[in-house]
Amino acid sequence: MHVAADLTPEAIRGLRLADNRTHDEAEWDLELLSKEFGELKALDYDLAPTGFNQFELDWHGAPNGAGVDSPEWSGMPEFEQPDRMPWRTVYVHFADQAALDKFAEATGCKVGESAKFVWYPHRAREQHSHLNWTSASASPRYPVYIISKGRWEKRLTAKALDAINVPYHIVVEPQEYEQYAAVIDPQKILTLPFSNLGQGSIPARNWVWEHSMQGGAARHWILDDNIRDFERLHQNVKHKVASGSIFAAAEDFTDRFQNVALSGFQYRSMAKQNQELEPFIKNTRVYSCILIDNSLPFRWRGRYNEDTDLSLRCLKASLCTVLFNAFLAFKETTMTMKGGNTDELYQGDGRKLMAESLMAQHPDVVTITEKFGRWQHQVDYRPFRANKFIPQPEFEAPKEPNEYGMELTAI
Repeated sequence: MHVAADLTPEAIRGLRLADNRTHDEAEWDLELLSKEFGELKALDYDLAPTGFNQFELDWHGAPNGAGVDSPEWSGMPEFEQPDRMPWRTVYVHFADQAALDKFAEATGCKVGESAKFVWYPHRAREQHSHLNWTSASASPRYPVYIISKGRWEKRLTAKALDAINVPYHIVVEPQEYEQYAAVIDPQKILTLPFSNLGQGSIPARNWVWEHSMQGGAARHWILDDNIRDFERLHQNVKHKVASGSIFAAAEDFTDRFQNVALSGFQYRSMAKQNQELEPFIKNTRVYSCILIDNSLPFRWRGRYNEDTDLSLRCLKASLCTVLFNAFLAFKETTMTMKGGNTDELYQGDGRKLMAESLMAQHPDVVTITEKFGRWQHQVDYRPFRANKFIPQPEFEAPKEPNEYGMELTAI
């Protein structure tokens, strides 16, 4: 397989793993995909061996086959995500401009100076930015918390929730209360009884857990503070949502089962718009926008990779997790914003310490590798495929889709 040295993210999207791909070639594709994603946590990739020299790659954090059958989605918002990926991608090299011009004339493809790939036949770019999913009928019933530090100026997640009228608490350290109160309704602010412990977000996460239990909630949402907006994926298009309907839908689906410990929204960058997807992935990691069962016997621990650790502990207890592809969080790339864990944990040897910490906690399913000069951990979620949903007693899913009042309307 020949790969152009200047391969771009757009070109990477055309890569497919063929059935006869060797191990080394699969690893190379994986490196390219990881390089495209950019997300620190998204580099928790998984290779699932399907034969002696055959590997399958799932871009969403769990091996292929860990998805679900569509009947389990019955009674939820419609979800259609057919395969629109390239049938085959071939890299063509041109000797000179004249050769490129001949190619363009013969194929009818416009190849501008900045073009790195073309579709044949030509596929027009569809415009959808003028539409979003609106609804006034649904909002989350479980409390929503944002943990935030040093980000009162940007406060992305707070702005995103305000825009869709989802109530929330933003949890801050006492020395930063005045800065947050100057830009956020003080009634939405909860002040922690501690500050600058040097343990990342763990103490704040556990404080939130206890706070939600004291309020009588059976579950609670905990969100990172660098989420730009929330979206719904359907028919190969990601549209922004203008209400909390996807939170309500996610809660209802989670509550269908007795043993779903964690659920949450997939990263926008990880749900490929043209790739065939199931509405959710079962038994994988859940990051950054998490609905947690308050009755779990666990709490957040350590300093690094706390969400991967919590996901794995739940899965090892034979519980289930749900990562929604139908509902997305547009999260800023980790380490690109000041504040939060960027300042406390991710500097210097932080990446290596993170990987080593997770492997020490879960040596049976975690290995460490170095790619592009960066330490990464690799998690094997295959042992948890056998974890099965346990439906609530006498629950029967509605046969008709429930759109939770959502309609596509012009912005």
